[in-house]
Amino acid sequence: MKRVLVICGLFLIMATPSQAKKGLDASAGKDAFETCRGCHSTPNYSNVAPVFYVPKIGGQRKAYLASALMSYKHENRARTSMLANSENLTEDMAVAISQYIEVSAGKVTKAGYTGGDAKKGEALAATCTGCHTGDLKDGMTAPILAGQHGNYLVKVMQDYQSGVRKDAVMQSMVGAFSEDELKDIAAYFANQKGLSIVK
Repeated sequence: MKRVLVICGLFLIMATPSQAKKGLDASAGKDAFETCRGCHSTPNYSNVAPVFYVPKIGGQRKAYLASALMSYKHENRARTSMLANSENLTEDMAVAISQYIEVSAGKVTKAGYTGGDAKKGEALAATCTGCHTGDLKDGMTAPILAGQHGNYLVKVMQDYQSGVRKDAVMQSMVGAFSEDELKDIAAYFANQKGLSIVK
């Protein structure tokens, strides 16, 4: 496993007058995504500390992605490199990048995860799958979790438990789970076919 710091170019998505126009599409998003590619288009690319795989986002829901990008911009998520990359991001460009990512699923690779029992996780995740479906056409806005790296999912759920990520619904959903149970849930989703790196 590569243990390299997740740093994308700080000049990622600077807003320009042309970006401020409405109606940006996936082609504009593709151009802006180029500085993200080093992390999000590399299989099993890993953060240094705490150690977790950079999330697979290829094929992820565009509505969720746009919301996540703006959450980084407004510092509702504590990821230093993503905060820097989203500082000057406009809503229109966030949508354009998200459109590109949703339709740019690359080769599906096996998700990595540390520990956890996928069978136990299936029962524990029963309340999760109502929102976290894998069908892009079902109108849901919650992220697809199928195929996501398990250690990343554990980190995210722990961040909700601690309040590092702020979402009342998610905090109530995962608040009572033990670390072992979080690993089981993560193993269940990681074991499914779904998300990929961005091609």
